[in-house]
Amino acid sequence: MSFGASGVGSHPGEDHFEALRVVFGELPDLPYLPELPARGVGADLVGRTAALLVELPVEVQPSGWRLASRPGRDHRRAVDHLARDLDGLEEVADGYEGPLKLQVCGPWTLAAAIELRHGDKMLSDQGAVRDLTASLVQGVTDHVESVRRRVPGVTEIVLQLDEPGLPGVLTGTVPTASGFGRLAPVEEWRAEEALRLFPDPVVHCCAPRVPIAMLRRAGVRAVSLDASMLSRRDEEPIGEAIEAGVNFFLGVLPGLDSSLPDVKMIAKTATDLWQRLGFAAEDLQNRVVLTPTCGLAGASPAYAKAALGRLRETAKALRGD
Repeated sequence: MSFGASGVGSHPGEDHFEALRVVFGELPDLPYLPELPARGVGADLVGRTAALLVELPVEVQPSGWRLASRPGRDHRRAVDHLARDLDGLEEVADGYEGPLKLQVCGPWTLAAAIELRHGDKMLSDQGAVRDLTASLVQGVTDHVESVRRRVPGVTEIVLQLDEPGLPGVLTGTVPTASGFGRLAPVEEWRAEEALRLFPDPVVHCCAPRVPIAMLRRAGVRAVSLDASMLSRRDEEPIGEAIEAGVNFFLGVLPGLDSSLPDVKMIAKTATDLWQRLGFAAEDLQNRVVLTPTCGLAGASPAYAKAALGRLRETAKALRGD
């Protein structure tokens, strides 16, 4: 895998050209298409991914995103945001050769966020979840093909599914649309079944209680998580996942402005975990990618740039360069 360092996805501000320049400048091993939720409706995690859905238009209601009978202003705004981002990617990545990461909201977090046209959240209806997942799979396939056409130098697309809501989906803590109840927990086999429909994904979850064992059984390429939330009881499923060939994107720097630790301290988070798990030190650089703990949307532009640069420096140090 040997990508060294990357980011989670979101960035501060509204200038997508500047965000792209920062990403490609600071993260040459694995740049990505950044998301800028500060631009408003349609640029958020759910709206941006909803722009990819095939034959499932959405709109914004006071309670949040909801299925619509036809594409309207909110849906068009989300599509326009993504189109501008892709235009910027084509320009900034001109001449680039190497891998590229794309992030989309995963099917379970999406189903827990979007409401049916006249009812509860899509998560409450198994048939609706199947339709949503199929639509998302097709939308992601089309998105990947579009990026490959625009940036022909891309050698590999790394697909990241953002699933911050997955632990709540599995434990039954997702509130109903009314807010007065909770939706029934989803069986793990159903979650695995849906995730297997996506091609070799990285699954990102910066929430507590990441279902590492379930993700391993789902055959994901890598798990992306916040290292500061890990406890010793997480180490056994992490070790089992690594032995099964699963890699890890390890969040080792805060996503909000703070004093940046030096390279040695950042590296220590990864190396200490690796040593406790008992794996060979020389394998670390090929199995772990360093990232912020979560997206950088709440950070300042200066901090975002500095944090990504520090991650690049740390990855270089871990490679022994």
